[in-house]
Amino acid sequence: MSDMKYSQLIDYKEHPVEEMKQRATDFYRDMKLRRSIRDFSDRPVPREIIEDCLRAAGTSPSGANMQPWFFSVVSDPEVKRRIRKASEEKECEFYKKRAPKKWLDALKPLGTDAHKPFLETAPYLITIFSQRYGVLPDGNTKKHYYVTESVGIATGVLITAIHNAGLVSLTYTPSPMNFLNKILGRPVNERPFLILVVGYPAEHAAVPEIGRKSLTEISEFI
Repeated sequence: MSDMKYSQLIDYKEHPVEEMKQRATDFYRDMKLRRSIRDFSDRPVPREIIEDCLRAAGTSPSGANMQPWFFSVVSDPEVKRRIRKASEEKECEFYKKRAPKKWLDALKPLGTDAHKPFLETAPYLITIFSQRYGVLPDGNTKKHYYVTESVGIATGVLITAIHNAGLVSLTYTPSPMNFLNKILGRPVNERPFLILVVGYPAEHAAVPEIGRKSLTEISEFI
């Protein structure tokens, strides 16, 4: 017998089919406008907005409900400076020594390089950590399941929530990222998943003219 307590589902709200269709269409049209931004404004963003976006991410499903994520939210200019310095050191090594030519060729149209000024300009850097295992109050550990899948889902919800709030973001993954544990004081059971750069777009912000795969290219109905 399971020790889990259950309560009746009472918060689900069903909409008429035509309304469901419209809601799905409206949501798609809004999400189609979401773009990754590299040119950020330094305009401040109220902390409450970020907090509610994080609460939304925290509602994500996870393996065995272990919720194996942690969000380290950085707005302190000195900490952002340290993250930028460490990131650019790793990026210089990557671009000059470690990056395969095919990867550099794929990045070339986007115009990216080792310089990452957005890490200091944007008002918030949200470093998302995945917890490989949990630590109990008595010091013992508990295994986490489907960690990468769970943290990936939570990250997607967070990106969506940020867009819905009217902000922009950039997923950024310097390699390797273990320096973030030291800078942010995170324990050894946590591994950096990515940095989500968050704020308003700069007035001069530009994005590459890219396309997205069609429905038939990304799905099939059987």
